[in-house]
Amino acid sequence: MTTLMNKFLIDLGIKPHLADWLDQAAILVIILILALLAGLVARFLLVTVLRRLARKAHFEWAALVFSPHLLKKIADMLPVVMIYILIPLAFPPHAKMPGIIQTCCVIYIVIVVLLFFNAFFKLMFQILNHRDTFRDRPLKGVLQVIQVTLVCIGIIVVVSLLLGQKPLHLLAGLGASAAILMLVFKDSILGFVAGIQLSANHMLKPGDWITVPGSGVDGTVLEVTLNTVKVQNFDNTILTIPPYTLTSQAFQNWQGMADSGGRRVMRSVSIDINSVRFCTPEMIARYKQIPLLKEWIAKKEAELAGPDSQLAIDDMVTIELHRLTNIGVFRAYLDLYIHNLAVVNKDLDCMVRHLQPTENGIPMQLYFFSSIKEWATYEGIQADVFDHVMAVIPEFDLRIFQNPSGLDLRNLADQVAAMQQPSRPAAASPSANRTTRPAVTPEEDAGTGTTPPAASPSAPTSDTGDPQRQPDSPSPASGTTGNES
Repeated sequence: MTTLMNKFLIDLGIKPHLADWLDQAAILVIILILALLAGLVARFLLVTVLRRLARKAHFEWAALVFSPHLLKKIADMLPVVMIYILIPLAFPPHAKMPGIIQTCCVIYIVIVVLLFFNAFFKLMFQILNHRDTFRDRPLKGVLQVIQVTLVCIGIIVVVSLLLGQKPLHLLAGLGASAAILMLVFKDSILGFVAGIQLSANHMLKPGDWITVPGSGVDGTVLEVTLNTVKVQNFDNTILTIPPYTLTSQAFQNWQGMADSGGRRVMRSVSIDINSVRFCTPEMIARYKQIPLLKEWIAKKEAELAGPDSQLAIDDMVTIELHRLTNIGVFRAYLDLYIHNLAVVNKDLDCMVRHLQPTENGIPMQLYFFSSIKEWATYEGIQADVFDHVMAVIPEFDLRIFQNPSGLDLRNLADQVAAMQQPSRPAAASPSANRTTRPAVTPEEDAGTGTTPPAASPSAPTSDTGDPQRQPDSPSPASGTTGNES
């Protein structure tokens, strides 16, 4: 074709050297125009016509097969294929340029084919991700593995085309550098293997609530990819952890609770052991006024009235083996109380039990499942139940155990100080302080038995104006002090 064009240009009077360039340029322009027209026709036929057919189709995969994004990729390959086929016509038979252009066309076709398959798998992922049967599969991780594989294949093919070598020869050479590749793609390889384990064992899927101790993860899984697991915590923060962390250490998946019939409540209140005692008839009569316990107490009294409830030591001594206690009646009340709550799932475990007594009292544990699993409502139900439990404890003559606080210790110290302080006598009046005792004369001491007058005006006084005191002497007649009146 170039020969005919060259002869035609020379006949027109153009120099042979210039005619060679002109005929090649003209043929190249014609090839480019044909390729452009072929691309436009292909886009019109594939995108416009097939898109209309896709709208009329009623099956799910029509959106994937007739996707405009995929059809454009196919239409973009047709002009390059035409250039690859027609480019030898623009050059002489032994020219090197056609081979270079054809190599570039092949590289372009390889890239477009890889982009086509990449878009195809993306659309397939979007369709499968909306199906319930595939929601528990790490599809995004699989998609990323496919994308990495496509990129590796594309790189090997492109390099082999540029070097003029077969792709298998390059793969054989890459085997020697496998250790370096494994080191570079270590996280990707570990993540891919961990993703397969998580999927095969149904350990994790998007939407699950998980808790990973020591990593601060406590929230909902958003997505599982090849290298990361993205989790949204309940404080709306986003955390990412590698998948192999979930397979190499323990984590807690709460999805089983969400799929079950209830959410567990397991909380205890400590009872002061010093408040536990046997029930007196007055206490039992008072407990019978509680509607939940009336029938239960009557049943227990009938059981305790039987012969098996007493042990005869001899004819005169009989021991009661079973007696009601206030903590036992309280435990029975709590059991009946939670069984009568509408929010408690009766099909699951529901009980009230004693735990091992400790220095902090006797833990009374309530164990049941709430049929309402939504977090805020669940916490409200749990709080309402224990509000009632703590308020009703004094009705059974029990006390909640509580360690002393600083205020308790201060009040105790004030009470001890008040008990140790002696009582003060009433203060004497000034006039009483100025009264003095009369001195006892030797004659009176000899036994006269008379008492002198109260005070002499000439009695000496102290500097303060009070009469001077004289030592008292006992009176033989009366046996009392001289100051006795």
